[in-house]
Amino acid sequence: MANEPIRSLLLIDADPAERRRISAIASRAGWTVVGADGLETAVAILRGPYGPEVRVALLGNWERDTAKALIEALRDCQAGLPVLALTSNELPVAVDAIRAGATDFLGRPVAPERLLEALSGVADRRRPTGELTPLTEKLTPALDLDELVGATPEFRASLAVGAKAARNRLPILIVGEAGTGKETFARAIHSASLRNKAPLVVLDCKAVAANIIDSELFGHEAGAFPGAFSARDGKLVEANGGTLLLDDVTALPPETQEALDRTLATGEVRPVGCNGSHSIDVRLIATASRALPETFNAKLRERLESTVVTLPPLRERSSDIPALARHLLNRFGEQEMMRPLTIDNDALTVLMRYGWPGNVRQLASVLLRAGIDCQSASLGTADFPHIATQSRFTNRTGDIVPRLSRHSSDAAVNGVGAITVFNEDGHIRPLDEIEADLIRLAIGHYRGRMTEVAKRLGIGRSTLYRKLGDIGIDTAA
Repeated sequence: MANEPIRSLLLIDADPAERRRISAIASRAGWTVVGADGLETAVAILRGPYGPEVRVALLGNWERDTAKALIEALRDCQAGLPVLALTSNELPVAVDAIRAGATDFLGRPVAPERLLEALSGVADRRRPTGELTPLTEKLTPALDLDELVGATPEFRASLAVGAKAARNRLPILIVGEAGTGKETFARAIHSASLRNKAPLVVLDCKAVAANIIDSELFGHEAGAFPGAFSARDGKLVEANGGTLLLDDVTALPPETQEALDRTLATGEVRPVGCNGSHSIDVRLIATASRALPETFNAKLRERLESTVVTLPPLRERSSDIPALARHLLNRFGEQEMMRPLTIDNDALTVLMRYGWPGNVRQLASVLLRAGIDCQSASLGTADFPHIATQSRFTNRTGDIVPRLSRHSSDAAVNGVGAITVFNEDGHIRPLDEIEADLIRLAIGHYRGRMTEVAKRLGIGRSTLYRKLGDIGIDTAA
């Protein structure tokens, strides 16, 4: 550790409270924060003896009229310096920041893990500055389950489980890698439920310190702890009658897991510092990046795992990428973030052959940046140079190139079929594999209605359930 180079973050023109918060977060990951009250001080630091140690600059106050000149001045001192912009949570503002030359944007108030993710991304010299950063993590449109884009059998099977689960009030666990769209999926389940007129309240468990998570979740009474000057309702009370979404539920401390299980079992929530309790009616949806660990509270685990929706990573459903790319470009155009754009087939093939470690969120980021920079009416392979390069040369395990035959990529690009018939070597896949995919696709298409699935497949229900057992599909949701 002693031989590691110093990594400094140059924080420009942030208010004192923001400066203290960012310094505390960045220092946990080994960053040293250097403050500057404006451009003149920032330039002096970059041109001084400690300038080479500055790896990233963060603009604490985004001002559209002056930002472009400020970014250019910083890069005159240090060519290629990554510049992060702290902006409002509005994507059009973020687009302005990118057009002004910012590498990435951070919505205010910045979540700790988002800041560290951005710093890690721009400091990683193995990937091109800016292209692969998650610019669109807040692009969470309210979509119905029918509107979620994906035709691969695995994704359709996940849709079927979600649609079936939406009709009851049992907890749901959504498991998937970062960027697979867990929050979007949860919102669609809420929209399809009988609670859709009531609120959906979101709590990011990993973004809240362990010592205050109980207050955030259960609420607190005045005087319950130092700084609790007045009573406050927690997220469970806010979500009464509706749905509570706990993002990254594995980040909850053990004692909080136990208290949450007790609340779900009794329907009674007890605020911190309160001797009494409130009755609530809440549907819980939790997300996790992987299966719940063995150390997770056993009772709460059993409750959450009554229904599990597993979202496949994008590299395992690469045939969905053409439809996803076109859908995202249409959404960007609808929000007037950029002019309407199309994307040609060669570019789509390049996107399909990349491993997408950041999944759908990363795909959205890449398309947004390419669309902002594009000078023509259609995106082509030239607009994704780093994707093509990394698809060929990366050795990182997260960038696994999908197994994809020419037949499969051509079919997906042209919107033909949702089931892959050919292996990557060009030979036809075994019949039992194709049959399993067809069954998964039918379950998703008919939203888990097994009588309809059996009828459309031309088989009896008992035969269908036998086949489901053979291929390991669980329909208990």
